[in-house]
Amino acid sequence: MTWLSSFVSWLGEFFGSGENWSGPGSIPVRLLEHLEFSGLALLLAVLIAVPLGLAIGHTGRGELLVVVSANLARALPTLGLLVMFVLLLGTASIWPVIIPLVLLSVPPILVNTFEGIKGVDPELRDAAYGMGLRGPQVLGRVLVPVALPLILLGCRLSAIQVVATTTVAAYTGLGGLGRYVIDGFATKDYASVVGGSVLIVLFALVVQVLFALAQRVTVSPGVSQRLKVR
Repeated sequence: MTWLSSFVSWLGEFFGSGENWSGPGSIPVRLLEHLEFSGLALLLAVLIAVPLGLAIGHTGRGELLVVVSANLARALPTLGLLVMFVLLLGTASIWPVIIPLVLLSVPPILVNTFEGIKGVDPELRDAAYGMGLRGPQVLGRVLVPVALPLILLGCRLSAIQVVATTTVAAYTGLGGLGRYVIDGFATKDYASVVGGSVLIVLFALVVQVLFALAQRVTVSPGVSQRLKVR
C-alpha cells in the first residue's frame, strides 16, 4: 500500500462515516482544537500589537520597542517556550500553549503596523492636520486606512506562524492537528503523519484565502490602486 492509498484510507469516507471522523481524537475535534488555539492566540496578539503599533507609529515614541520585538521574534525558540510554560503551568488549561503563541505572533503585527503608519506620506498627514483634524482623528480617518494593507499583512504572517506553531503544541501532550503528526511518528503510522500534515497545510491555505478576502473587502480601492502603481 502506497502512502497515497494509506492517506485516502486514513481519511475514510468524506462525509464522516470513517473511524477518523468520530470520537475524541477525530478530525473535527482536532481541527476545532487547532482553531481554538490559533484563533485565541491571534486575537490576543492583535489586541496587544495593533494599538501599540498605531501609537508608536503615530507619535514616534517607543521605536526601540519595535526593533527589540523584531529581533526577539527571530531569537525565541518555539519548542523551548512551549515546554517551559507547560512545566510552569501544567496542562490543565490551554494557556501553556496560548502564551507562547501570543509571544511569537505579536512581533510581525507590531512591526507591520508601525511601518504602515510611519510610512504614510507626510504630505497626506499634513493635509489632514490642515483640514482641522486632530491627532486621534488623523490616525483613525487617514493613517489607518492607508496603512491597512501592511497591518493585514502582519496579521496574515502571524496567523500562518500560529497555525504552524500550534502543530508543535502536540509535543507537550495537548491537542490540535499536530497530534496526528507526533503520534503518527511515535507509532510509525505514516498515513496519520501524512494526513495530519495535509490538513495543516490546507488549514494554512484557508487562512491565506480568508486574509486575501478580508483585504479585498476592507482596503479602500484607492489605496489598493496606489499599491499596484508602486
